[in-house]
Amino acid sequence: MMMTSTAPALHNDGMSTVSLKRFAWLSIAAAISTILLKTAGWQLTGSVGLLSDAMESLVNLAGGILALTMLSIAEQPADELHAFGHGKAEYFAAAFEGVLILIAATAIGVAGIDRLIHPQPLEQLGPGLAFTTLATIINFFAARVLLSAGQQYRSLTLEADAQHLMTDVWTSVGVIAGVFAAGASGWLWLDPLLALLVAANIVWTGWSLLRRSARGLMDGALSDGDHALVVSTLESFRNEGIDFHALRTRESGSRRFVEVHLLVPGHWTVVKGHALAERLESDIRRILPGSHVLTHLEPLDDPSSLEDIHLDR
Repeated sequence: MMMTSTAPALHNDGMSTVSLKRFAWLSIAAAISTILLKTAGWQLTGSVGLLSDAMESLVNLAGGILALTMLSIAEQPADELHAFGHGKAEYFAAAFEGVLILIAATAIGVAGIDRLIHPQPLEQLGPGLAFTTLATIINFFAARVLLSAGQQYRSLTLEADAQHLMTDVWTSVGVIAGVFAAGASGWLWLDPLLALLVAANIVWTGWSLLRRSARGLMDGALSDGDHALVVSTLESFRNEGIDFHALRTRESGSRRFVEVHLLVPGHWTVVKGHALAERLESDIRRILPGSHVLTHLEPLDDPSSLEDIHLDR
């Protein structure tokens, strides 16, 4: 007997679904403002470090636009062709963000190597660094808002965007320090060297996003912590004379999916088995809001109930 239950698309705060697109608009607005500020800083100083910083903000803008697009798709309700919703669209956005970060790192590295070979003097450091510092402050606060929203609503797209912006923040901090040191000391090689170090550092962020998005697209299981909560809930029902096996879980964007076979005494009525399954499903949804729970009832004393034991992981 198959039983399926899912709550309205709830988030971790227990509230009904809200649109996350406003956070993507925040990312886009932050990217546009920082592009203008950093470009002004680069034109004033001629620093390759500031140029690389402005280039990364262009990548931020592209990532923000894609995040808005993917969130719009992910928020669409389930339909006949997508019975489990469109949540996986978020993984495409995260993967694209990761690729953009790697491209930005490559561009920064190329510009840094060229400036190492052909050093140039820096000009008007005060105004140029002031513009970049203001852009960095804007990115920092935007990243904090996006990261908080991503964790609250379990949105990998927003988390990826936040990590991308924080990467930009640390890039800017390093570039500002390098440009200031190069201008103060006259060691022009500091400017491109710092750009290269920053490029190497942000490669890790891009690679991490690619790994997470690939895991989601490959129907990765719930995290160890979430899985332990499900098992603990199932174990709490053993004292009612039941057992379970074939527990399988996966994630799709902000949604979680749980499947399990419940073994109940053969003399139970359908009504009693159904009531127990409903309680169990409700408990799982309570500890993991927004979960889709699918249970399958089997008689505990029937040997055929163990024929699907291979589904256990």
